[in-house]
Amino acid sequence: MKKHLLLLVLLPFFFGCSDSGFNNKNPYLPNYTFTIDINMNLPAYSNLQYPSNAVYYSGVGIRGIYIFNTGSGYNAFDAACPNQTLTSCSTMTLKGINLVCPCDNTEYSLFTGLSQAGLQYPLKQYRVEVNGNVLRIYN
Repeated sequence: MKKHLLLLVLLPFFFGCSDSGFNNKNPYLPNYTFTIDINMNLPAYSNLQYPSNAVYYSGVGIRGIYIFNTGSGYNAFDAACPNQTLTSCSTMTLKGINLVCPCDNTEYSLFTGLSQAGLQYPLKQYRVEVNGNVLRIYN
């Protein structure tokens, strides 16, 4: 009887685990698994040590990723337009603190990942872990 009671007490803890509400589902964009480490001491990534700066990293994700210092942490977003099928024009470009989709000229905030036009899908976001001056970005 004690074993059953213990099981009933522990069961909610197993189902209570979450991934911090992280939702990366978008029908236009496939999921690719990757892990990269960015050393911000290297000259190519030193701008990430300062708030409101972004760096493009190619060769991972769908169309590469943009890494952004929010001032209180880091965001990493895929460079593929989230509300477009993958075409020759669906690689986003950096414009200040926004990414612009050249297919429809929609701008997305690097702080939130949301479009200013209120479109259905936000930018495809990846997880970021900070360990000193090294950022680990993964999906």
